[in-house]
Amino acid sequence: MDVLRTRRCWIFDMDGTLTVPVHDFDSMRRELGLPQGVGTLEGLAALPAGEQARLRPLLDEIGWRYVELAQAQLGAGELLASLSARGGRLGLVTRNGRRNTLGTLAKIGLAEFFAPEDVHTRDDGAPKPAPDAVLQLLRGWGATPEDGVMVGDAVYDLQAGRTAGTATVLLDPVGDSAWRAIADLCVRDLRELHGFLS
Repeated sequence: MDVLRTRRCWIFDMDGTLTVPVHDFDSMRRELGLPQGVGTLEGLAALPAGEQARLRPLLDEIGWRYVELAQAQLGAGELLASLSARGGRLGLVTRNGRRNTLGTLAKIGLAEFFAPEDVHTRDDGAPKPAPDAVLQLLRGWGATPEDGVMVGDAVYDLQAGRTAGTATVLLDPVGDSAWRAIADLCVRDLRELHGFLS
């Protein structure tokens, strides 16, 4: 998809996209007492308000354990540096919490690429697959969805980008994701994406 090479607004998922995947979501749901087979945030949202308030700090605590394990994906720094050098705008939209997100970016050495106001977490509004954060970033940059690309490794990322009207890139290391059909471009890793854009 050659049109990606001309797009100037790049929005990334974090966990499993900029980082090597380490989250065990089934284990997280068990620890939180949430049902399997649904997203962690969706399972939490289905609970009464009081129970949500009790579990949210625990979710953040569990998430912090993964911050300590975080490693950057191969090629992440080089890709972000290249996009930035050509005048690209860089944003991040994650279903993680703000403290854990900023901690992860610092741990993996990529914080310099994202202005704080261009980092959107579940603490800042409706989480993906809602397109709100993607659209907010684009508006803040004076851009349109036709200028944007959403890059991620999960269906929530693709759905958020699609609904917002951006192009979508799926990070699919094995090459057999069930979500390939709703991505404009599928790559096995960020080095492949960097090579495609070069």
